[in-house]
Amino acid sequence: MASKPGFLTDWPWTPLGNFKYVVLAPWIIHSTYSFIVKDEKERELAYFVIFPLMLWRMFHNQMWISFSRYRTAKGSNRIVDKAIEFEQVDRERNWDDQIIFNGILFYVFVKILPGASQMPIWRLDGVILTALLHAGPVEFLYYWLHRALHHHYLYSRYHSHHHSSIVTEPITSVIHPFAEHIAYFALFAIPLITQMLSGMGSIASVLGYVTYIDFMNNMGHCNFELMPSCLLTKFPPLKYLAYTPSFHSLHHTQFRTNYSLFMPVYDYIYGTVDRTSDTLYETSLKRQEDSPDVVHLTHLTTPESIYHMRLGFASMASKPHDHHTSSKWYMWLMWPVTLWSMMFTWIYGRTFVVERNHLNKFRLQTWAIPRYNFQYLFQRQNESINRLIEEAILGAEEKGAKVISLGLMNQGEELNRYGGVFVHKHPQLKIKVVDGSSLAVAVVINSIPKGTTQVVLRGALTKVAYAIAFALCQKGIQVVTLRDDEHEKLRKSFGAKSECNNLLLSRSYSQKIWLVGKGLTEEEQSKAKMGTTFIPFSQFPPNDKKIRKDCMYHLTPAMAVPAAFENVDSCENWLPRRVMSAWRIGGIVHALEGWNEHECGYAISNIHNVWEAALRHGFHPLTATILTQSYPI
Repeated sequence: MASKPGFLTDWPWTPLGNFKYVVLAPWIIHSTYSFIVKDEKERELAYFVIFPLMLWRMFHNQMWISFSRYRTAKGSNRIVDKAIEFEQVDRERNWDDQIIFNGILFYVFVKILPGASQMPIWRLDGVILTALLHAGPVEFLYYWLHRALHHHYLYSRYHSHHHSSIVTEPITSVIHPFAEHIAYFALFAIPLITQMLSGMGSIASVLGYVTYIDFMNNMGHCNFELMPSCLLTKFPPLKYLAYTPSFHSLHHTQFRTNYSLFMPVYDYIYGTVDRTSDTLYETSLKRQEDSPDVVHLTHLTTPESIYHMRLGFASMASKPHDHHTSSKWYMWLMWPVTLWSMMFTWIYGRTFVVERNHLNKFRLQTWAIPRYNFQYLFQRQNESINRLIEEAILGAEEKGAKVISLGLMNQGEELNRYGGVFVHKHPQLKIKVVDGSSLAVAVVINSIPKGTTQVVLRGALTKVAYAIAFALCQKGIQVVTLRDDEHEKLRKSFGAKSECNNLLLSRSYSQKIWLVGKGLTEEEQSKAKMGTTFIPFSQFPPNDKKIRKDCMYHLTPAMAVPAAFENVDSCENWLPRRVMSAWRIGGIVHALEGWNEHECGYAISNIHNVWEAALRHGFHPLTATILTQSYPI
């Protein structure tokens, strides 16, 4: 929002929220119906293709968003190092408003302008006319409009909204108040209306011009340089005809330079070119990929989880992932794209960078393996998954990383013995492999209310479950199991130690604290007393179809990140904003402390030391409000 919002700041359909697309429904229905029922000679092709054009623009923009976020996460050719936070993502989530607005105007103009509805598919003279009008009147008028928008009166009421983003992303290009978009459309309509009125219009010239505007807008707001130097060397005039991302980035950091739309020629003519434009361009091109200190290795979860990753839909990634999203109408419409993305990840088959963060001087990256939860359940997939994990570990070491943490199902016992397989296979590893189990145990133990004397432990017995049970028994808290086999396994793991005295087998279901993992049944939950608190110790939360409304459910083991943790603009799976899983934080703390041993396999680090180290570095336990929010998945 601008510092002093002016007239026509909000879009007319803002009150509709996610139902804003209904404003297009009459036009889409009418154009489609007319195209179907009319004879071939009477069909208005230009009227019909407006809807496909809008879909193409959304797809085109989303490809730029994903590509840009991938490149900036890797770090190569990055221009500005400042962080992007949730505030910017929230401000830029309605980037599709301008597509809706333009679509309505296209429908109107095709109907009212003579000959517009019967435009041919191609006319060369129309294409040439469009190019000349853009290079002349459009670029010239935009330059002076842009300078006017930087006058304090208009800037404070309108344009400051756009400049709230110092670090730009492709979608930043269209984040303006409604009034600004009216002015911009009036400018961009000059070539389109002229070619239609002159009889030179064609569908190709309209679609091509709109695509050109989107392409240049998105490219110019990427936070990495992608204009090859060879193009400028072989064709020097291109410097004046096409801006670069670094050229426009200076406008967002310096504010009073580089005003041009796409063609810097007007900045050169009127002396508003930033003196550092060439230098920034050259240094950005030379910039290499980041060398992370810590890598967190995760994977895709559900088929639609690709949209919730930082490389997917920015607005979805900024909210906790819940299974209800997959049942929403627009996700059903996205299934062809979802299926295509699954095929692409299967064919691509390589680990990719998802996110980069900073904590003080430490550089952190999140990498993802292109595998889904269901693939980890098939034993025949173990070899290929382990090969991907091994390649990621060796790749992270080659890049200079000190620690790699294994997230979600990348550290399964049956898969790779909690990561121990890789340390055994590569005994000379310099990078430390961390599964984060020690901190997960510490988080669960410290989530148990003070004064608790008994807890129920129910769920698949993992490394974390065994450690929790033993630590609680050591503290004098009785651990109650509900199944004979689980009780026997825990007793055997304790050996002849005195802690066995605090390990009980009971079916009374009277305890008010339940520590739960994979395998908790709906029947077992139904037998718990009203007001029972369920605290997960597993990587994944309980299925919400089995959740009781009269009980409280904690988040999976997690902590809030310190204020110094930068560039956090997406949520980690189902966790709230600026909250990270204990397994991920465990790797970060391991690196911050400089511990020189692996934490994987069946080994557990000192739980108290790990917990104290996490607190010392600014990670803190979640508040009761966050802890007890109901799970959305």
